[in-house]
Amino acid sequence: MSQPSAGAQSPFKQPKAVWAVAFACVVSFMGIGLVDPILPAISADLHASPSQVTLLFTSYLVVTAVAMLVTGFVSSRIGAKRTLIAGLVLIVVFSALAGTSGSISGIIGFRAGWGLGNALFIATSLAVIVASASGGLGGAIIAYESALGLGIAVGPLLGGLLGDISWRGPFYGVAVLMAIALIATITLVKPQPKPARTTSIADPIKALRHRGLLVMSLTALCYNWGFFTVLGYAPFPMHLSALRLGLVFTGWGLLVAVFAVFGAPWLQRRLGLARTLYFNLALFAVDVLVIAVFVNSQATLIVAVIVAGVFIGVNNTVTTQAVMMVAPVERPVASAAYGFVRFIGGGLAPFAAGKMAEHANIHVPFAVGAAAIALGIGVLAIGHRDLARAERNQAEVDAEAAGGQADAEVTEAAEAGSGSGS
Repeated sequence: MSQPSAGAQSPFKQPKAVWAVAFACVVSFMGIGLVDPILPAISADLHASPSQVTLLFTSYLVVTAVAMLVTGFVSSRIGAKRTLIAGLVLIVVFSALAGTSGSISGIIGFRAGWGLGNALFIATSLAVIVASASGGLGGAIIAYESALGLGIAVGPLLGGLLGDISWRGPFYGVAVLMAIALIATITLVKPQPKPARTTSIADPIKALRHRGLLVMSLTALCYNWGFFTVLGYAPFPMHLSALRLGLVFTGWGLLVAVFAVFGAPWLQRRLGLARTLYFNLALFAVDVLVIAVFVNSQATLIVAVIVAGVFIGVNNTVTTQAVMMVAPVERPVASAAYGFVRFIGGGLAPFAAGKMAEHANIHVPFAVGAAAIALGIGVLAIGHRDLARAERNQAEVDAEAAGGQADAEVTEAAEAGSGSGS
């Protein structure tokens, strides 16, 4: 069994440009969990049903998914730095507008604009980190996942603290922090060279013809269905204040960060890439099933949601590495195709959860989420040979990085200015 050397990387010794983009990543990913603590408050203040409020996730993630198809087209023409800046500007503008809105439909619309900026940013940020980071591909991915985990951890806490004052506060907070990230990016990130070949809008769709990439993308769709069912709907049956919800999801986010950076490499060294994915998905399905069965027990629900951070953290890191190795196309194209499919699952799940709870009962959406994750394991098994090949490729690339050799594919991805977000 090949042994990826992800754990041998040094992701924390990085140039200033990496830290600038990483800070922007933290703030960007804060937007995922930021709204969790204020969902019940928005529902009460704007007289909206839970399924209507979950559209804050749906509009954000579905627009992000569709926009992933054009990020390569844009970044390969204007360059990675300009694409980053465009994404950051959109996030600043639309997060501030969401804070000023007086209706649920207004917030949903502004979250959609936020999602467009998010797509431009996250699809480019990893490639810029790869181009600037020390420690090879593994080190770059772990640095990126560290930012993701920290953002997911801090987002609910900030959302809870500001949301305890007003549900508008978290939106304004993101606008201010992302404006700081915008200044840092303009100042510290060097322009990336444009690729020799520009990317067409059709390239990501064509890339899904490759079985390995299609299998990983569909697996991620199933996984994200369970993930965003928990993230987008679990706050409602908890019946907690904004601040306490923020603390619950901060605990969840801290586990995401710790296991993305330390747990995933440790498991890969011992189990390998494929076994880690199977094992982790199985445990996550069990955890969501526990939520489904005991959703009326507040204590059990809180503990199960926090524990879910373990499996989400491991999956984010390992799946990102697998996708970047398994597809026989340029990494920017593979990333866009993968992002499109998986964000569709994440976007539809919270709204579907709200509708299922309204028409059946509160247990059903989580049971469906657990079933979706289990289905993802079956889908993954279809592409086992491709996953095994990805594992071998990972070992070869890590060995070359350890020997000081440049990874041509990493350079190509960085020059194209597009990467894979978790």
